[in-house]
Amino acid sequence: MPRCKEIQKQMREKVIEIYQSGKGYKAISKALGLPQTTVSAIIYKWRKHGTVENFPRSGRPTKITPRAQRQLIQEVTKDPTTTSKELQASLASVKVSVHDSTIRKRLGKNGLHGRVPRRKPLLSKNIIPTVKYGGGSVMVWGCFAASGPGRLAVINGTMNSAVYQKILKENVRPSVSDLKLKGTSVLQQDNDPKLHL
Repeated sequence: MPRCKEIQKQMREKVIEIYQSGKGYKAISKALGLPQTTVSAIIYKWRKHGTVENFPRSGRPTKITPRAQRQLIQEVTKDPTTTSKELQASLASVKVSVHDSTIRKRLGKNGLHGRVPRRKPLLSKNIIPTVKYGGGSVMVWGCFAASGPGRLAVINGTMNSAVYQKILKENVRPSVSDLKLKGTSVLQQDNDPKLHL
C-alpha cells in the first residue's frame, strides 16, 4: 500500500503548540486545515513518545541472508574482478535467488564498489598497420553465357548511348566467337535507364 502524504515537521510542531495552549482537536483542525484524524494521530504520537519526529521504518526485508552476504564479500575480496552475474550464479548454488543489481547494492553498502579497468593502449610493437581504401569506383561492362564468361570492358568517363553502342560493337561479336555460341543466341540486356539506344 502506498504511503499517504506526509505532514511537514513544522506543521506537526504547530499542532502540538496549539494543543498545549488548550485548544481542542476540532479547533486545531479548522485553524490549520488538517483532517481531525490527522490532528488526533499527531497528538497521540506526541503524548506516547514525546516527539513528532518520524521513526525509522522497517522496509522490505532483504533476500540476502547474513551468511550469503559473508559469502559475497569473501568471494569479491578474494577475486575483485568477479562480476555480479558470476556472484548471482554463486548465490543460486546455495538457493538464494536475487537480481544482480541487488548484489551490487549489497556490496556497495559494505564499501565494495564495482570498477572497470582502465583501457591501456595496445603495444605498438604488436600492432600490424592496416591500409584503408575507399571512395573509388570502377564501372565495367561484361557478358556471360551458359558456357562461361565473356569479355569485360572497363568504362572510362560517363556512360551514355554512344559509349554503350561502341562497347557492344567492340565486345559482343568477339565474346560470341570466344564462347563458341551458335547463331541462335539471344542478346539480353538489363534495364539500366542510361542505356537508351
